[in-house]
Amino acid sequence: MLSKQILRSGTSIGANIREADNAESKPDFIHKMGIAQKEADETLYWLDLLIGSDIITKEQYQPLKADCDELLRIIKSIILSAKSKFK
Repeated sequence: MLSKQILRSGTSIGANIREADNAESKPDFIHKMGIAQKEADETLYWLDLLIGSDIITKEQYQPLKADCDELLRIIKSIILSAKSKFK
């Protein structure tokens, strides 16, 4: 069951970024990137549950968490940059 949740939230990140690329306006872009940010954070939650439940090993968890953390940093930076240009 957890695997389906992580698949859903993990793939939603890219889908929302793709939608942001086709946003109708700057506020729409920021909104869609915000959804991608929330999905990345949710993916981290599911990863934490997987490691906490011993479903995945520490060796499996660490690179996935690192990638997700990096995605979050990138998305947050894009949102902040877009907001500063929007003002």
